[in-house]
Amino acid sequence: METPVFEEIDPADDCDCPGCVHWRRVLPRSTGGHPAAATRAVILAAAASTALGVMHTAPAFAAPHAPSRPSVPAGDEPDTPQGDKAPLHGPGGRPAVVKTPVTTRADIIRRAKQWVAAKVPYSMSAYWGDGYRQDCSGFVSMAWNLPGNEWTGSLDQYGVRIARDDLQPGDILLFHNPANPENGSHVVIFGGWTDYTHTYYLAYEETRPYARKQATPYAYWSNSARYVAYRYKGLAGGTAGAEPGTDEPDTAKPESPEVTPYPGAAYFGPGANNKYVTQLGRMLVERGAGRYYTSGPGPRWTDADRRATQAFQQAQGWRGPDADGLPGAQTWALLSTGGGKDVDAGAAGPPAPSSHGVPGYPGRAMFRSGASNEFVARLGKQLVKKGFGKYYTSPPGPRWGESDRRNVEAFQRAQGWRGGAADGYPGPETWRRLFS
Repeated sequence: METPVFEEIDPADDCDCPGCVHWRRVLPRSTGGHPAAATRAVILAAAASTALGVMHTAPAFAAPHAPSRPSVPAGDEPDTPQGDKAPLHGPGGRPAVVKTPVTTRADIIRRAKQWVAAKVPYSMSAYWGDGYRQDCSGFVSMAWNLPGNEWTGSLDQYGVRIARDDLQPGDILLFHNPANPENGSHVVIFGGWTDYTHTYYLAYEETRPYARKQATPYAYWSNSARYVAYRYKGLAGGTAGAEPGTDEPDTAKPESPEVTPYPGAAYFGPGANNKYVTQLGRMLVERGAGRYYTSGPGPRWTDADRRATQAFQQAQGWRGPDADGLPGAQTWALLSTGGGKDVDAGAAGPPAPSSHGVPGYPGRAMFRSGASNEFVARLGKQLVKKGFGKYYTSPPGPRWGESDRRNVEAFQRAQGWRGGAADGYPGPETWRRLFS
């Protein structure tokens, strides 16, 4: 398998406001660099004079934003411009030189989590205290502990290309647009699948407004087919020295998972919203209860969690109050240690609540202008899974918007419906077909 060849291209500044047009005519273009290189050099020089000897965060200058153009709908492209390949910035802005050590998956994820926890703000011209640029490619350069700040056009040389089914935490999903690197190019760190269907994964990424970890449809919200999976060459235990395209598997021994103690009954049930609900859902999915979830398990307790828990309890032969769908200490212990019996096809919990005779359908009132609720978010995630998410320019959320309506309309038209039957508002039949 051949490694894609990326070309170094000077991205064109296509802003057509009068000011930018004037300066393009007056100022000479720099060669071999980003069009904003001259401006950034001035900014970094100023930063260097004020940050000399300071060991923590470099000044976070705002990344330039291209003004809206009448011919391009706002928000149609990922808002992740990036800076050029550059050395690490040490104290006072001086280049820092480090060697690339062998690293582990655990270290890659640990470094990524540090930026997420610190909510490192996105910038294509500012540098964090560790010397790495605060954009998507700088984030991966930091997590992989590379000797410099790479960009999407050069990160591939540090990895080996792998297949989708081989993805493991610490690998990356890379999309480089050589025609216009600032238009859609992006890279994220793969943090693991969220459920057994392998349609959603945890993505660690640097994006506006700051670094985040979020469940993301494979491979990404936009340009999904153009992302390529890579594994770091210096990964301990398997890929060091491998040639691109060999898909050599990682042979490092997985770490022994720690068993989380039972947090208590107060963390589960209606109104609960915490990390233990997410952990419960993931353990249930691993034990065969994934069919009760229409989207990846999350921190907010839902009826899907109750039904999945009850199915697991019934699989142990429990009945009555012992199989009420609320995890007690014994249920948690079996799930966290891998004990007990898995959920099989015959172990079914009670049916989901229904409206209009369709399981789970909440009613039309939930999908109107101004509506904001969990059903809108569920609808959006399911549309993405079904391949009808092209009108989303950001992850679907709980607030109903025009992008939701247009995606629903596209789904309805795909059923052969026309006129009022394809108005973009989900009725019972739309819901049934979408979630069936």
